This record gives sequence, C-alpha cells and structure tokens, in this order.
Amino acid sequence: MLPAPLTMEVRRGAIAQLGSLLADSRVATSGRVAVAVGVGQGDRIASVIAPSLGEARVFRVADGSVDAAISLGADLRRGAYEAVVGIGGGKTIDATKYAASLAGIPMVAVATNLSHDGICSPVASLTHDGGKGSFGVPMPLAIMVDLDFVHDAPASLVRSGVGDVVSNLSAIDDWQLAAAERGEPIDGLACSMARTAAEAVIGRSDSIESDAFLTVLAESLILSGMSMVIAGSSRPSSGGDHEILHAVDQLFPGTSNHGELAGIGAAFCFFLREDSRRLTQVVDCLRGHELPVTPSDVGLTAEQFTKAVMLAPSTRPGRYTILEHLRLSEPEIHDRVEDYVRAVGR
Repeated sequence: MLPAPLTMEVRRGAIAQLGSLLADSRVATSGRVAVAVGVGQGDRIASVIAPSLGEARVFRVADGSVDAAISLGADLRRGAYEAVVGIGGGKTIDATKYAASLAGIPMVAVATNLSHDGICSPVASLTHDGGKGSFGVPMPLAIMVDLDFVHDAPASLVRSGVGDVVSNLSAIDDWQLAAAERGEPIDGLACSMARTAAEAVIGRSDSIESDAFLTVLAESLILSGMSMVIAGSSRPSSGGDHEILHAVDQLFPGTSNHGELAGIGAAFCFFLREDSRRLTQVVDCLRGHELPVTPSDVGLTAEQFTKAVMLAPSTRPGRYTILEHLRLSEPEIHDRVEDYVRAVGR
C-alpha cells in the first residue's frame, strides 16, 4: 500500500475549517491536539483557528532551526499530545515535522505559502551550528493549503515553488543517468509522480494571481513530496540542480531562496546536457513567472557561480548527477557558465 495522507485540501478558508479535520478519530481520538505556528503570522492564525479548535494549545516556533524543533518536541512530549498541527511556511512546517518525530506523534501540515515541495516530503530542512541539514521524518498525516494565506504571502515565495517543482525534470534526468552509468536502482513510480508534478506547472500560461494556478502548484508540490516518500530519498526531486543551490547557500548565504536557486540550477544542468528543448521550456517557464535565470539575476558573478558548481558535488556525497558525470575542471566550468549566460541572457 502506497504511503498517502488521509486527506489533502487546497482551498480558501482551509484553516478556519481545521476543526472538522481534527474531529476525525484517525488523527486524534481524545482531541488533545497541539498547534505550532511561526512567530510572524502566529496571532492571525490563532484568531482564525480559535472558533473551530477552542482551547487547543498554540505553540510559537521561533525559527526553522534544530534547536527550535527540539524545544517544540519536548513541549509536545510533556503535554502528552496525540497530534500536532504545523501551520505556516516551510520553516515552521519543517520544524514541526521534526518535533513530531521526536515526540512520536503524527503531524498535520497546513501550508500558508507554496515556496517548495517540503509540505509533505519525508525531509525536514533545518539550520544548526554547522549550517543547514536535511533530517528524515515521517510524512504528514494530512495536508491542507489555505489559498487566502497563500495570496497574502510575498509573491517571491509563491514563485519560488514554481522553480522548485520544475527542477524535478533535471533531477529525474540525473537519476536516469545514474541508473545507466552506475546501475543505481530507480523507482519508476517515483519518477512518474515527480515528472507529472513538473509537467503540470511548466506548460501553464496563467499565473500566481489565479486560484486555478495556485491549486495546481500546491498539488504539484505535494505530489513531488510524495514521490520522495515512495523513493525513500530525495532522488526524484533533487539532482545537480539542488547540489548547486546547496553550494550557493554554503558559499554565499542569503543570496536567494530555495526555489529560485533550484530553477537556475536546473536550467544550467540542462545547458550542460545540451538539451535545448528542455532548456527552452525551463527558461521560458522561469521567465514567465518572473523568476531568475542567470547567476547575475541573483547577484552572483560568473566566478562565484563557478565556485558553487565546483563545490556542488560535495554537498551530496555519493549522488551521481550530470556534474559528477562530466567532471569539469574549474576553467571548463567557468567557460560553460559564460556560455550559458550568453545563451539564455536577455
């Protein structure tokens, strides 16, 4: 039986109806449920859920760090809660996922923006003293996306989700390359789900102002997360594209957000593959949603991006992608970066 959430809802006013979901005895039999919210939207969310959740305890999650997740996990254990609801953006949901795993209870994810595919993925991306790490966690028991909150979120965060899900196409090509060159086992269902998620978004002509587009984007990000559950790793959604973004994060922290860097990484990897059809599709999609395409679009020079590409393979040891396959020297990478900018620059 495939792992899947009990329910998935994408609509306006979802948070206000949270009580009806939590009344399902499969989530909590006694109704002892905690709610975790970020510091930014905490008061607004608390006021929206109050009519349906009554006296539910609301915890504030300070940030997306390991320390914040451990602190929340300790609170959940002390309170003997049956389940926890994480409401907010990626940092809040990831911290709540990890806290729920520490407390040994199920978690319900309620997204207020669509910045990346971590809504239901089996991974929590958290900061710590050594930088940023990925931690394996169970996927949420149920998933909701409130389009009212998504519309109110910064547009850059919503557009970021487009870059993240479209990068699946590059990740799948890398997985297939690893299968062909190294005999790495590949899961066809996981690939199909991740590809379907990307294709559902890449061909649309509407934008983030449309409920119809946001619904498809939300469904695609959730489907992408589920593909990782089936694969047992991030393989179907993370290849050379994500190696590059993690390297940029390490070398030049604060450069840009996850999805924007994933989109640039995917486009550059298709350029390295000399796949002009996919390169054009990805670049057109990114530009159509006002996402960056070249390193300079996020404030990086060709030299800085070259250093990131050089470092990229070390961010995922053992993962075989187009970057490991080509094994380009630093001067060769620099030449490719300049060629890429000439090819896709306005």
